[in-house]
Amino acid sequence: MFRALIVLALSCLLSPAFADERAQTQQQLDATRQDIAELKKMLGQLQQEKSGVQKDLRSTETDIGKLEKQVEALQQELKKTQGELERLDHEKKKLQSARVEQQRLIAIQARSAYQNGREEYLKLLLNQQNPEKFARTLTYYDYLSQARLEQLRSFNETLRQLANVEQDISLQQAQLLAQQGNLDAQRQELEKVRTERQQVLAKLNNDVKARDQKLQAREQDQADLSKVLKTIEETLARQAREAEEARQKALLAAQEAEKQRQREALAAKEDAPSKPKSIPGPLVSSSGETFGGAFSSARGKLPWPVNGRLLARFGETRGGDSRTKWDGVMISASPGSQVRAVHGGRVVFADWLRGAGLLVILDHGNGYLSLYGHNQSLLKSAGDVVKAGEAISTVGNSGGQDSSGLYFAIRQQGRPSDPAQWCRAQG
Repeated sequence: MFRALIVLALSCLLSPAFADERAQTQQQLDATRQDIAELKKMLGQLQQEKSGVQKDLRSTETDIGKLEKQVEALQQELKKTQGELERLDHEKKKLQSARVEQQRLIAIQARSAYQNGREEYLKLLLNQQNPEKFARTLTYYDYLSQARLEQLRSFNETLRQLANVEQDISLQQAQLLAQQGNLDAQRQELEKVRTERQQVLAKLNNDVKARDQKLQAREQDQADLSKVLKTIEETLARQAREAEEARQKALLAAQEAEKQRQREALAAKEDAPSKPKSIPGPLVSSSGETFGGAFSSARGKLPWPVNGRLLARFGETRGGDSRTKWDGVMISASPGSQVRAVHGGRVVFADWLRGAGLLVILDHGNGYLSLYGHNQSLLKSAGDVVKAGEAISTVGNSGGQDSSGLYFAIRQQGRPSDPAQWCRAQG
């Protein structure tokens, strides 16, 4: 009984304290909810602004990829035309040599016929002593005449072929000039599109930089931000329920102590001497032999998709946020460099994707995929079958990247796998 009275008295004494604690917690909860509402409103406005910019960005970068593909096709046609011109020129030189040789032979026979022909023929007519010899000689002269006529016909045919070849050369040269003019026009259009794209990216970057740094990190993906906001709301709801319980005071004290510890750790970290800069990543290369076996047996045997230097490795912290890790690698490479398939497969995706820009995904069978992102142009389409080492895209900075580089990742049954374990190590 005495113990029950003590418990009742303590309850009466502590109830006002709990009530005050609940009121303070409720005030903090209301303030936090108001902040979240303002954050949602800000995100909605920013997302509306970005949606229009990203739509323009997607259209512009897709057009650039198509133009790059057309330019490459025109260059291939120019090479074929140049080869045809070289062939025609070689044929022209052969015909000219044949014409000179035929002219020489005809001149020799003409001189011979002129010098011997009429006098010998008259002698044969007047000499009838040997009729058989006379008949054989006439037949011989007929053969010579026919040979001369055949040589004249062949000479005329050579002249005709030479004229046709010269006409074909003139036509091919005209077509070559027209194709070159078309290529120049395509390149001018490409430069115009590049300028528009740079203006769009500048506007996008200015909008992003005007926002809070935390908001800037979250706006990369609206789905991730929605999950974070949902987690915050669930946490606040749980804290509101726990505020009515007697254990809330101890819980809040523990949380405050943890925050103080983190602040002290952060202060100690800031006071500590700065760490030396990280060593640049190793160079990687797409050269060397390709691997023709099954992808599951290719571990450590594949070439890299492009020549360059690793900027980010698999599993490293991404963007300064310890909760976000790289699920692939970033390779620094010159814009326009060809990206090659590390293994044979089929293109299952070739289009623009938020956060990855112009992206190519290859299916290598048995649940293995390889991804190539932030391209400048796409050289393959969905459904195409590619061989190991075949060019599938060109390096760029699509998807809002600040510098040129290739995002490269490997998926094994849907799970990220370290590309460095699959590709050959560099010496």
